[in-house]
Amino acid sequence: MGHTAGRLRAGLREWASQAHAEAVELRGHAVRSGCIPINEAPDRELVTVQGSLRTVTLRPRGGVPALEAELYDGSGTITVLWLGRRRIAGIFPGRSIRVTGRIGIHGGSRIMYNPRYDLRY
Repeated sequence: MGHTAGRLRAGLREWASQAHAEAVELRGHAVRSGCIPINEAPDRELVTVQGSLRTVTLRPRGGVPALEAELYDGSGTITVLWLGRRRIAGIFPGRSIRVTGRIGIHGGSRIMYNPRYDLRY
């Protein structure tokens, strides 16, 4: 069992190292492009943040379609929500995107409603 546990620990270290490298790279891209890191973005002020979409889900709210995405920039995450939309061309998990809007708090989570967005390549 010692050998298996050692391989598991080594695998976890490698995974953590890759996740850390990805986070550093995402933060670097955001800062170089003039965006503020998500964990430093103030609430209720107009901000532009950039990162990678981790998830994209259709979640109706009050009978209205809503496209919800989790945006990650290496420093933190916010939920981005487009009300009245079932899908948006080019919005999918793994896509790099820049969004501009105001971050609010809803249910204890940071969220940006109906932001302007630019798909990054």
